[in-house]
Amino acid sequence: MRVSATSPTILHDPSQAQFEAMSELPSESTSFPVANPTRSFWTDATPGVNRLARAGSTGPLTVDADICIIGSGITGVSVAYHLSKLFGDDTSQGKLSIVILEARDFCSGATGRNGGHLTAHNFLGFQKDVDEWGIFEAIKAVHIESHVVDAIASIVKGDGIENEVDLVEGVRTVLFFTKEEQAEAYDEYEAAKAAGMNVSSVEWLTESEVEETYGARYPAVRIPGNTIWPLKLVTHLFELAQNASPTVSLKLHTHTQVSVVEPVTEGGDGRRWKVETPRGSVRCTHVVYATNAYTPALLPQFSGRTAIVPTRGQAIAIRAAVPARELTLSAFTANYQLEYWFVRPGSAPKEHPLVILGGARHTEGSFHGATTDDSIVDPAVGRRLREFLPEVFPGKFEKGAEPEMEWTGIMGYTKLGDPFVGPVLDKFELGGVPLEGQYVAAGFSGHGMPRAFGCADIVARMIASKITGQEWEIPPWFPSHYLTSLEHSQHVQHSHQA
Repeated sequence: MRVSATSPTILHDPSQAQFEAMSELPSESTSFPVANPTRSFWTDATPGVNRLARAGSTGPLTVDADICIIGSGITGVSVAYHLSKLFGDDTSQGKLSIVILEARDFCSGATGRNGGHLTAHNFLGFQKDVDEWGIFEAIKAVHIESHVVDAIASIVKGDGIENEVDLVEGVRTVLFFTKEEQAEAYDEYEAAKAAGMNVSSVEWLTESEVEETYGARYPAVRIPGNTIWPLKLVTHLFELAQNASPTVSLKLHTHTQVSVVEPVTEGGDGRRWKVETPRGSVRCTHVVYATNAYTPALLPQFSGRTAIVPTRGQAIAIRAAVPARELTLSAFTANYQLEYWFVRPGSAPKEHPLVILGGARHTEGSFHGATTDDSIVDPAVGRRLREFLPEVFPGKFEKGAEPEMEWTGIMGYTKLGDPFVGPVLDKFELGGVPLEGQYVAAGFSGHGMPRAFGCADIVARMIASKITGQEWEIPPWFPSHYLTSLEHSQHVQHSHQA
């Protein structure tokens, strides 16, 4: 196996390294979104692509709603989508009003700044989840991702918008830069297979097979994988939610940053919470924090190394040095999935296609600390991203070539890499009490696209249960260890011990 002397830093547990690298979190780690983020390919490469960018940013503010959702990325919009589906034509509860509040442009957070992948991790990470939560929860951690990917693909194909949102269904090729990484992945594969997981779609490739197919000189494993234009997907989901039910009213206010959520102390109209913004306040009964990395700014109990750590990612859009016909549409990851890339679809056979590449945040000399500043790019990370593809695919990418676009985005990392889903607790520790009518779905740790839609479904079911008085049940594909509520945490621990 040939490994370049300048290959990316190898980490045996990158999720843990992210936390161990931070001795103290700076105060900026709990700040709100900055006003002047870098321009991402997804939101700015095509004029007018974000047609909801400034929707509801002027004119009267919605001052009263049943449900207030903070954040207009994949999570927040999916909560609205699932609620509109749950209530459908049901008129027994009267008109249901939902408002989404966004600090910047529509879908301008992590969803609008990511790498464009929509892929379940499959068996990767399976043993870690077994060790932490037990075999049944580990299986559910796989199931939620396959469920979400299938559900989103079904919506896209059912509405006939595959080309509109650039959905490419195919494979993800995971390159191994070291024998250790390859061996660890194979152990995960064997553990998943022994647990009864269906791994029939997994294909192991030798170094020579990879070189012949892709031009890279590393062994690999192929799993089912997809890519998509995330902003276009979320825009479609929002429009579906707006039109799904005559009993649901959905409004959007961009450039309306929430500064604080406080209890309602006057009025007597049954509203519990007052959501404050510079444009005025919104009174509501239920609040959803779909704020990912920015959650600690509104909920201090989610600050710190045991909760959600804002983490900057960086990506580039760069031209290949060869025509599209010499490349494949496989998505790729490498180096414990710290680097990720794919060829953009739609190029003519003789055209040199664009490649979206992200990662390299553990490059020597880069900033490792917690930050919410996506207004800048890290020079050390940028240099490494420019070097990466020419090293991995000799002859297919030009050394020294400059990207057409470069941007950053803020991800919300948790210690175990799993999100927090469910009622907001008054304190982030044993004995925390749920705040009535407040919910959170955040901390997706750079892997939100195949999970957020499903987590939003759970939050929507919780809210619908409160409104209708009907019990809700955890679906078989959802990992209980994602839940914030103490009773479910105890259930998972008891199941694991048994």
